[in-house]
Amino acid sequence: MALLHTHRALLPDGWASNVQIAIDENGLITAVDQNVSTTSDQMSLDCLLPGIANVHSHAFQRAMAGRAECRSDREDSFWTWRKLLYQFVARINPDNLRQIATQLYIEMLKAGYTAVAEFHYIHNQPDGRPYSDPAAMCQALIDAADATGIRLTLLPTLYMQAGFGGSLPMEASQQRFASTVDHYLQRLATLTSASATRYKTGIAFHSLRAVSPEAINEVMAWRDQQSEILPVHIHAAEQLPEVAACVKWSGMRPVEWLLNRGIDSDWCIIHATHLTAGEITALAASGAVAGLCPTTEAHLGDGIFPLADYLAAGGKIAIGSDSHVSVSPIEELRWLEYTQRLNHRQRNLAATVDQPHTGERLLLSTLAGGAHALGLSNPKQPTAGQIAPGCVADLIEIDTSHPTLVECTDEQLLNCLIFSGNHNPVRHVMTQGRWVIRDRRHEQETGAAADYQKVLRILIK
Repeated sequence: MALLHTHRALLPDGWASNVQIAIDENGLITAVDQNVSTTSDQMSLDCLLPGIANVHSHAFQRAMAGRAECRSDREDSFWTWRKLLYQFVARINPDNLRQIATQLYIEMLKAGYTAVAEFHYIHNQPDGRPYSDPAAMCQALIDAADATGIRLTLLPTLYMQAGFGGSLPMEASQQRFASTVDHYLQRLATLTSASATRYKTGIAFHSLRAVSPEAINEVMAWRDQQSEILPVHIHAAEQLPEVAACVKWSGMRPVEWLLNRGIDSDWCIIHATHLTAGEITALAASGAVAGLCPTTEAHLGDGIFPLADYLAAGGKIAIGSDSHVSVSPIEELRWLEYTQRLNHRQRNLAATVDQPHTGERLLLSTLAGGAHALGLSNPKQPTAGQIAPGCVADLIEIDTSHPTLVECTDEQLLNCLIFSGNHNPVRHVMTQGRWVIRDRRHEQETGAAADYQKVLRILIK
């Protein structure tokens, strides 16, 4: 058993001082005691927060970040960016995906993400034929997570068609994504049975335009027969043209369609950018998590999620780095609030009378929503996203000696952490009871960076 001592820790009931944390050999927190003096056999830490879950990642896109910022069309948009994405996808193989993901996951850990949901849809070879191991691309991500120590929720993604109702044939560049329901369920069953403690598996539908209602029903029927509850993720209402096409196909907006189908708290709706007032209320009431990726949504010109109204309705949120133009949870949280301020021309829109500190409300909301959306925790009996007995020891230590954090009171600390600049205050990171970042470094980061540079020389042509 390991014992940690920290001068300050964010516990479920708020900030506490001189906290001793006991962690067993399985990486679980067994005891949390307050007002305890440190002893010589304990590691003494400054300030501990629960680890943050990254709810949405496309790992391969890390290698594209910053390389699509040249106007390629008079009306450059998500759809013109997607053409560049497909050209890049054609060069990715399992080996270089593993190297990209390894570099990315180290960056995530150093920034304070301790778990990631990998929404993975590149399954086939560039010509569309399956690999000899149909899960080869998934295995590359599992290997990267193993090498770095990040906790992985793998979401193999079903992608079957190019338009709502099968109205568009799949392009040649999309054949790497294509699966039948049978092949998808075979891959999912293999990954689920092999996961054990190395990673968790969930289900992902790329979008309503990319899968049929019948396919969703068949996959969900399979899921209902599993002994373990698998989280379900889907892109929805990210772009206005997508919303219009969905209405034309079904007479309903994407989130409206999902709500009518009966989604529940096991679902995570990624982006959900364009919602009506009725959808906001109903999505919040469903218990589903809205997976928000503010830096990517800004990068692609998607729009602004109605955060203030959604939180007021009791909605659950989580954050993700998606395309990895930023790999910082602090920046995602800051953008989440600042886009609201620009949109409403007011300040502190995520705060309430009961929770007046914006940084605190944003972080606590995303800790709970992220752990739930990754299938790591049950809100009724949390097992992640908190520093509490029974939870996994996913911890980040914040260095409060940084000039922007010096002399912060408990009430001020999270506000200053999120809204006082672009420094990275994370010094140590633990996942499942194991230190993976020590003094801001990962033991494999030098080799991973060298491998990543070699990959870029191959991919960027």
